[in-house]
Amino acid sequence: MAATSVVLDAGRANPAEPTDVRRRTDRLRAEPVRRVAARARRDLGLLAAGAVVLLVLGWAIAPSLFAGGDPLHGTPAQKLRAPSVRHWFGTDNLGRDLYTRVVHGAALSLSATVFAVLLGLVVGSLIGSVAGAAGGVVDTAVMRLVDVLLSIPDMLLALTTITVLGLGTRNIAIAVGISLIARFARVMRGEVLRVRNAPYVEAAHASGVRWHTVLFRHILRNAYGPVAALAAVDFGVVTLFVASLSFLGYGAVPPTPEWGSLVSEGRGFLATAWWMTTLPGVVIVILVLSTQRIARALQKDGVR
Repeated sequence: MAATSVVLDAGRANPAEPTDVRRRTDRLRAEPVRRVAARARRDLGLLAAGAVVLLVLGWAIAPSLFAGGDPLHGTPAQKLRAPSVRHWFGTDNLGRDLYTRVVHGAALSLSATVFAVLLGLVVGSLIGSVAGAAGGVVDTAVMRLVDVLLSIPDMLLALTTITVLGLGTRNIAIAVGISLIARFARVMRGEVLRVRNAPYVEAAHASGVRWHTVLFRHILRNAYGPVAALAAVDFGVVTLFVASLSFLGYGAVPPTPEWGSLVSEGRGFLATAWWMTTLPGVVIVILVLSTQRIARALQKDGVR
């Protein structure tokens, strides 16, 4: 009877094991995020960076809550007014409130940044995963093409793409996203090659699982970490990249507000209205530094 009881107890315990394993796995996956949150409470710099990112996201999602004025309407009698309590960032040469234009320009600039990063992430990850999983001639051919793209400066590749597609914020996002594909493909391919030789992947192949199932279910689930970290690091760089192309005149058509074009509009008034160029530029720099600070914290706390 005792032996029978032990067997029954073991039989009842076994079904619980997968649930316990999943719970432990979920806790391990959530641990880096918890460490970052705990560190943010101790690190004022990281907390301030998170607050900046949340504020700018609020500008992009609901600009009217932060600046209720019309970004396109100006009062000529109030042109080139210095920053004050009424006009936090001053006014431009047409009397438009500069703070309102910066807030309403966040939507275009951030949407282009997010689209560019997602385009590079999705397409680059797909190319890198196929090349790493297929190997042989496919891997060689794909990676030689990637090497060619990596040898071209990002700005030159983006400018060439914009020349083909035409002007506009959407085309800037596409051009920047295309310039990011090669680096994401390189990182993903390296991670796929690392994971492909793991024992559980070889066991899946030996048990007759189809290659595409192994790729998505076993390889990609364990190879996305460094690629996600690269996306977090590149977000700030892409924000600066998009603003630079807009500064050169490839973005939205005036008077539509966009961060890069706002910096460009103030170039002719540096001697008399320094705030027109300086304050939008400061906003861009603070956002870039904040995203880089958060990305470094994520990498340091083991998101990889």
